[in-house]
Amino acid sequence: MQGIKRRIVYVTLFETIAILITSTSFASLSGSGMNRAGAAAVFSSLIAVVWNVVYNALFERWEARQTKRGRGVARRIAHAAGFEGGLIVFLVPMIALTLRVPLFEAFMMDIGLSVFFLVYAYVYNLIFDIAFGLPASALPVADAEPRA
Repeated sequence: MQGIKRRIVYVTLFETIAILITSTSFASLSGSGMNRAGAAAVFSSLIAVVWNVVYNALFERWEARQTKRGRGVARRIAHAAGFEGGLIVFLVPMIALTLRVPLFEAFMMDIGLSVFFLVYAYVYNLIFDIAFGLPASALPVADAEPRA
C-alpha cells in the first residue's frame, strides 16, 4: 500500500489506538470517568495534529530565511524542543480543565504522554511496516520503481 491511501490508513489507525490507550490512562491516573478521559484524549490528539501542521509551517518559513541550509543536529534539536514546548503550552491547560486536575498533575500527565508517544510511535511504525510493507521512499531503488 502506497501514497495517500497509506497515509490515511496510517494516521487513522495511529490516532485511534492512541486515543484508546490515552483515554484509559487518563481515566485511571486522574480518577475521572471515561467520558472526561476520552474527551481529553480526543482533544489531545486534535491539538497535536493541528499544532504539528502549524508548527512545521512556521518552522519551515523561518528555516527558509536562514543563510545556512540543511538540518544539522542543533537545528533538529531546536525543531523538536520547539514542537514539544508548544505542545506543553496547549495540552497542560486542556488536560487540567478537562480532567479537573491541578496544573502540576496535568503537566506530569503530559510528560507521561511524551514518553508514551516516543515508544508508541517506534513500535507502531515497526508493526505498521511489517503489516503493510515499507513505503516507496524506504524501498531500494529497483523495488520502488513502478512495475508495468
